[in-house]
Amino acid sequence: MPYASVVLDIPTRALDRAYDYRVPPQLADEAVVGATVLVTFSHRAAVGYVVGLSADAPAGVDTEKVLEIEQVLAPSAFDEVAARVIAWLAREYACPLSEAVRPFLAPGQKVKVSRADEGSPWEIQRDQAGAVDDRWVELADASYEPKSTASRQRSVLEALSAGPMRLAELSALIGSAGAAVKSLEKHGAVTVTDRRRVRGSMGTTLSSARAARPEKLTDGQVRALAAIRDAVARASGDCVLVDGVTGSGKTEVYLDAIEEVRAQGKGALVLVPEISLTAQTVGRFRSRFGDDVAILHSRLSAGERFDQWDLVRTGDAHVVVGARSALFAPLSNVGLIIIDEEHEGSYKQDQAPRYHARELAAELARERGAALVLGSATPSLESLERCRTGSYRGTRWTRVEMPERPGTAQLPAVTVVDMAAGFRSGARSIFSAELVASLKRVAERGEKAVLLLNRRGFATFLMCRDCGCVPECPHCSTALTYHERTHELMCHTCGQSWPIRAYPDPTTSCPNCGSRFLAAFGVGTQRVEDELKMLLPDMEVIRMDADTTRAKGAHQELLERFDAAESAVLVGTQMIAKGLDFPEVTLVGVINADTMLKLPDFRAAERTYDLLEQVSGRAGRGEAPGEVIIQTWWASHPAITAAARHDRSRFEESERTERREAGYPPFSRLANVTFWGREGRVVEKDSAAFATELRSRVDGLAGWEVLGPAECIKSRVKDRIRRHIMVKAPLDADLGPVLSACERSLPGKRGSNMSIDIDAYDMM
Repeated sequence: MPYASVVLDIPTRALDRAYDYRVPPQLADEAVVGATVLVTFSHRAAVGYVVGLSADAPAGVDTEKVLEIEQVLAPSAFDEVAARVIAWLAREYACPLSEAVRPFLAPGQKVKVSRADEGSPWEIQRDQAGAVDDRWVELADASYEPKSTASRQRSVLEALSAGPMRLAELSALIGSAGAAVKSLEKHGAVTVTDRRRVRGSMGTTLSSARAARPEKLTDGQVRALAAIRDAVARASGDCVLVDGVTGSGKTEVYLDAIEEVRAQGKGALVLVPEISLTAQTVGRFRSRFGDDVAILHSRLSAGERFDQWDLVRTGDAHVVVGARSALFAPLSNVGLIIIDEEHEGSYKQDQAPRYHARELAAELARERGAALVLGSATPSLESLERCRTGSYRGTRWTRVEMPERPGTAQLPAVTVVDMAAGFRSGARSIFSAELVASLKRVAERGEKAVLLLNRRGFATFLMCRDCGCVPECPHCSTALTYHERTHELMCHTCGQSWPIRAYPDPTTSCPNCGSRFLAAFGVGTQRVEDELKMLLPDMEVIRMDADTTRAKGAHQELLERFDAAESAVLVGTQMIAKGLDFPEVTLVGVINADTMLKLPDFRAAERTYDLLEQVSGRAGRGEAPGEVIIQTWWASHPAITAAARHDRSRFEESERTERREAGYPPFSRLANVTFWGREGRVVEKDSAAFATELRSRVDGLAGWEVLGPAECIKSRVKDRIRRHIMVKAPLDADLGPVLSACERSLPGKRGSNMSIDIDAYDMM
């Protein structure tokens, strides 16, 4: 009798392992790897997932005491390779095995076991989006003549003469058609079949999504394709970093590479960072691969996600496009995994399992024998460093540059506007004179513009509108965060704080120049939209932010409006900064380039440069030249000057030097352990105990550093007190097992909650 390794659906460290169960003969065909099963554990019914099978009994186990699997609750959702990735995911990111399994299950799958009382039988509650079938009616015998009194049958036959129809459509057209169809079917006049219905529309009307195949590839595209072809042939998980300027044709490289992989009978996974990019990306891929494309992202309903997931599972779709969760699609024969805009922070999951899509994709590529392709105009320092080294975790990393745009298109000219100088001259508008003049020229020419409002995070900082100074911590060189409730400027790196007079007391002055114009900084997209409508009354203004894209399908609807307009301005936050391809856009304006620069985040400068370079690339992608205007209060910052010159090398080198000296990624691994609870005293006690245990385990190990515990930047969320511990470790360190062991050392019942975020991006 075979044996199964079963992970229980109980997210606790105490049960964080697979348990052995016998597979009874009657379930041998169903209880396979990936199946959801019902088992008995500790005298109670429990849901579990099969992650392994063995023909032999487990070593050292009394086989008489091994229980049987009682029932299969859901069919297989993943295979043996995915089961190995699940084990890696749990170990690497210090999460329970049950949490690592869940992303691989069918969308919407929830199974609960309960009973009314001790003696009653167990009740199984299933919540599962499933396939939906439509009844289709088709004409079978055109010569059949109904009776003269059967008017509804005649109407059915007349409607079907134009082609097959769904029964529901027939009923809507001629009234209740069920009885008439049943009678016609009995006489052989029509046939009725059940056909699978795929919910949701995956098409797009964006003109840029239907771009024609280029007659000739650029030299950079040819080099990139050759490198990808070699990586696919090696089938060992090797990575190719496609470092191409904005508009250099990276998507065309992806399409051609996937065509070659599909010709070999293999599939491809394609990840994009934003839902707003999905419409254009899916359109480009569907124009090349038709219905062989499935799309997976969070804005689909549970039923729509299931339909797309099931198309992959059944082999009806072999190209999967979506957000980071597309990595969990049941595509077994993978030849290529592509991560577009690989530098994006949205590839980091913020809930357990807190994986990074780049690392998970690399592991998946190794296990599947696929090639990994990372694409970006502004690659992350982590990926660049791995390419400099040439290898990472046993796989080869290669960088290919694509420095030119196809045809005659050129990178846009960039103008940096010093808003501090303008303010000293009396300017008070959120739009500089240069930006206003350029917007009016765009309107006169009937072209399009994109305006980015660089706004991110919750932290409000004070800034002098006279000289651009932002108060900094004298010990950490990071921006002081303004706490309105306590009227303090606080450093969230070392914890020191300095009281200031109650804002907006006019006696509060700038520590640099003494100016009284020290104020909290921030402008909203709605204000920008309103002022643009007054400035350009004859030009359509479209706003794209979290408010206007809340409804389902809003991203695509707004982009289609922008695409269809004769002349328009698209105003938005970071969701409009990357990936969008509209040849008619000749002007890009950045309202304020500084917002992220002074956030207490070691990646602030890199993220600012990435954002400016990406949004600049939206201009000049057609025949007309592009123009970019960057408004800033800190015109001399290296991230601003590098973006203005399209010169990443100088900025990158200085950033690498600072990161190396400070011991930050890409020269170390970083983890953030957060504790939270209602009682501040308990949170302090638990976090201190964890830090003590961790220091005792890593004491004397080179490259390890434990900082804290300290108050989080968001020190209180929903009335919970928050403290965190930051851990720096060498690149080859096994952070997950070490931190998991520390967690298990804490008391089972605590007054606080905790989370472990490995390779952390958010230190808030």
